[in-house]
Amino acid sequence: MSTHNQAAGFWDEHYSRRAGESSAAKVNPRLAELAGQLPPGTALDLGCGAGGDALWLAGRGWRVTAVDISASAVRSLQQRASRAGVPVTALCVDLAEDFPAGTFDLVSAQYLHTPFALDRAHVLRTAAKAVTPGGRLAVVDHGSTAPWSWNQDPDLHYPTPREVATELALDSAEWSIERADTPRRQATGPAGRTATVVDHVLVIRRAGADPEARR
Repeated sequence: MSTHNQAAGFWDEHYSRRAGESSAAKVNPRLAELAGQLPPGTALDLGCGAGGDALWLAGRGWRVTAVDISASAVRSLQQRASRAGVPVTALCVDLAEDFPAGTFDLVSAQYLHTPFALDRAHVLRTAAKAVTPGGRLAVVDHGSTAPWSWNQDPDLHYPTPREVATELALDSAEWSIERADTPRRQATGPAGRTATVVDHVLVIRRAGADPEARR
């Protein structure tokens, strides 16, 4: 079986297991915190999963493109967006092999982690190229292991936001770091389990006119 098929099958099963959980399709709290302060525009949701972020953004006036390797997750999001009557274009994309076309005021990568081969730095550099002048790339990563995480490796290193920014090596004349911190929050996982987790938050803004000023 190819790596693509293995990865697609893994995530199809993952989202199928979580389909009945109320938390599965909620907006990620860090995205709500970040995007809630921004005027609506165009957004790209990388690794959209159950679609909570995409639906939340679209419900607030954003025109959203959402991509995931899981065909079942994409179909579910398409159906839910259609029922809600919100502007979400959901696409099945393997970011290890391809990247969606277009430019966006906000590119969001929320917990873009996978047990399969993925040159994440390359994906995020490509994502940066898709950000409009004045727009933002928002990367939120796990900074700790939740009890329900699929990855329980005790030796796992979680790169800090500054380490992620260094790895991306974006031109400082064109990009500025708006936020790079490691806040804690109380998270709720499967079956209502709760735990304190750490998020690694990196927001980088591209130089240029604010997207709102161009509308």
